[in-house]
Amino acid sequence: MDNLPSLRALQVFDAVGRFGGIVEAARRLGISAGAVSQQMKLLEDSLGLSLTFKVGKRIRLTAAGQRYHDSCAAAFESLRIAQVEVERTKNASNLRISALPSLFSDWLAPLIYAWQSEHPDLNLFLDGSHTEPASDGYEIDFRVTYGHYALTENAVELFRDCVVPVCSPKLLRGDAPLRSPADLLNYPLLSIDWLPKFASPPSWRDWFDAQHIDHSQLRDGYRVYSLSSMAIQAAVSGQGVVLAQCSMIANSLADGRLIMPFARGLPLPSPYFLVGAKDAFDKAHCRDFHRWLVSRGRDQMLINEQLLSRS
Repeated sequence: MDNLPSLRALQVFDAVGRFGGIVEAARRLGISAGAVSQQMKLLEDSLGLSLTFKVGKRIRLTAAGQRYHDSCAAAFESLRIAQVEVERTKNASNLRISALPSLFSDWLAPLIYAWQSEHPDLNLFLDGSHTEPASDGYEIDFRVTYGHYALTENAVELFRDCVVPVCSPKLLRGDAPLRSPADLLNYPLLSIDWLPKFASPPSWRDWFDAQHIDHSQLRDGYRVYSLSSMAIQAAVSGQGVVLAQCSMIANSLADGRLIMPFARGLPLPSPYFLVGAKDAFDKAHCRDFHRWLVSRGRDQMLINEQLLSRS
């Protein structure tokens, strides 16, 4: 261990590699370009080889320098992760939640805001992302995700959503009344496609099949959205009819921005799950949140089951 270069020189080298040069590394580190050059020389002298070469006025990493930088960058990332873990441990009043973007914005967020009003001392960190957190879960306490998970202490099914046709009242035209589900074929139909990340929700063809309606003239790909929330917003704006997830439209139905012309739903292929980090249940407020959100999931499941029973 005694023959390792100085930590400061390694830190400067990491910055030079990440930011692509002396000047930018100096700016990011808040030191002079001369100080960066000095640390780089100390590191190269310590290692006994050159790590960079000049291309015009810029510098590039040599092949050996790139390999060395990859290892240094991984080491510093491990240190940053460890620091996050320490800070997270020190602040027991933090609650970090990650969820799929559309579900977060249209179902989870309004519920969480209500829950936080009863826990004003907690700091909520909310991350809407399709990217699943790292397996060690250091950066989150809970993840709400979609798919198939083994039911364990750390993963519990929240609910299986369903889709129903909804549209803006202003979309309806007098010359094309909605007396039966088949009348929807006279309107622009908005679609949602989650592939390749997830199996997509039921399509319009699936829905018309369930209603025993001929859809042979249905046009595919009229307007397709990768995010459910975007498709729902398009429907709110009067751009068409969408098969929306029931969990995401409660507020819009309640305030009249959307209407459900036919209460006939189809279930999604997979359920939503609540997955906890390994140490989340060590904290009382995380256990409270877990029980509370599982209960909200049961509420949503009852609503969905009522809709499906009408189909």
